[in-house]
Amino acid sequence: MALRIDITGLPTTRLRFAASPLAELTAMLHALSAAGHHPHLAGWTADVRGRLRPELAERLLEAEFLWRSSRADFLLPARPRPTLHEELDDVDRIDDERYVAAALVTTCGNDRVHFGDASPLTDSAARDRALERAQARGAVQEAFAERLLADPAAVRTRVRGTLEQCADAFFDAAWPALAARLATDVRVKNDLLARKGLADALASVSAAVVLVPGHEHGGGERDGEGRPADGRPGQGRPGKGRGPAGGAHIVVDKLQDAAITARRTGVTFIPTVFGTPHLVAVHAHTRRPVLQYPVADERGTADAVVSLGIVERRLKALAHPVRLRLVRTLARGPHTTGELADAWGLTAPEVSRHLAELRRAGLLDAERHGRYVRYSLDATALTTLGADLLSAVLR
Repeated sequence: MALRIDITGLPTTRLRFAASPLAELTAMLHALSAAGHHPHLAGWTADVRGRLRPELAERLLEAEFLWRSSRADFLLPARPRPTLHEELDDVDRIDDERYVAAALVTTCGNDRVHFGDASPLTDSAARDRALERAQARGAVQEAFAERLLADPAAVRTRVRGTLEQCADAFFDAAWPALAARLATDVRVKNDLLARKGLADALASVSAAVVLVPGHEHGGGERDGEGRPADGRPGQGRPGKGRGPAGGAHIVVDKLQDAAITARRTGVTFIPTVFGTPHLVAVHAHTRRPVLQYPVADERGTADAVVSLGIVERRLKALAHPVRLRLVRTLARGPHTTGELADAWGLTAPEVSRHLAELRRAGLLDAERHGRYVRYSLDATALTTLGADLLSAVLR
């Protein structure tokens, strides 16, 4: 599963790295509403919740689905501004149709396509479908959707007021330090983009975001990192200041399996301190795609990421009873194919097939000694499998 963004022929000047106060505020709100996703922020979460006025806490609950599971696209600015006030002003300029459609995506848990071409603001059937889907999500979502469809202006004013109260309560005090860290990350990314090209810039964003040349993208099965399933590299390097060589797609390891184009719009990349470990992508129809990614460490490098495709391959490899026996044997020390065959009463070809599957999953190391190959278990890959699975699911 992956999001593929077509950037064929797009100049690198249309790929923008920028910090956004609004995006960071809503990342903080997500951390408050989904604390289980962010155990490293437990202290901050407890402190902020303990200081929130009851009225503000209630207002956050009535609209938290705008940022809890997914993010309404107007909360991730395609053209970030220096201040939160400016970005909220930009949101105010969005027409009701787009605002309501974006809000209903998160409120109803469904994409706009389910409403067809009809607008829930003007079409009674579309409105009934929206309310039915919101009702299935819960009473709070249903109440919000009813208010939104009955009086969009009032709801928009209240949501902005809630965000402004959050700024007064905790965001404004935190933003200067956050802005400095995000600005450093943006400088690193723009420097990489200018000196080494898009492939290196994307590699510093996350290992879950890769550049795939157009001539390789068209055919064959691919894993969760956008590479061919046989393991051949699929990453290209663009020329400086030009569109990516040979045409290209940005491939993001995400739950959604979608292909969109940014040939005319460009792409915006927004770093976040509070959004770790999530990669948030919004790509509404005709709108510039936006990707919010966890800020790099002090060295300007991204955390190592294992794709969901690799995690799935490892789980499948370990699910086979024979392969699990082989893994348990290899955990005790290196073995040759023949030794494993003798230990478990199998033929050498049978063992070879199972070892090949485990190697493709990245669970084994092999070292040649003369005419023998000794296999050993990569204990680190096995140890981190649970953490890798959780990270891939949350991403």
